[in-house]
Amino acid sequence: MIKLKAHIVSRGKAEGEALVTSQFISFLGSIDAKTGIVVEKGHELAGKSVKGKVLVFPGGKGSTVGSYVIYQLWKNGASPCAMINIKTEPIVAVGAIISDIPLVDRVEKNPLTAIKTGDKVLVDAITGSVEIL
Repeated sequence: MIKLKAHIVSRGKAEGEALVTSQFISFLGSIDAKTGIVVEKGHELAGKSVKGKVLVFPGGKGSTVGSYVIYQLWKNGASPCAMINIKTEPIVAVGAIISDIPLVDRVEKNPLTAIKTGDKVLVDAITGSVEIL
């Protein structure tokens, strides 16, 4: 087990399987809000579902409507259980907060290299840590 310190963006605690991408995500246009499947052509997660996963990505990009798309994912039961960013920007932060999705950033080691897709990860956005189980 590896435990890393992290900065809390949206409080909460969740454990799940990691889904890791080195590419930024635009929630408006990149992810189907009904299914949680990444639909952006050419994205390294294209065809994969974020539903119930610990989504690890550098940060968000694009429209402010992305916050609402994160909320729609949550309402449809298709959202990630938690998210980890290198540096969170306001669109993803607001989306996570209004959807009660635990979100951390500024992890003490680069989460894109420390965490691999398929790893079991516990995001504790109450104490500010990420555990690779």
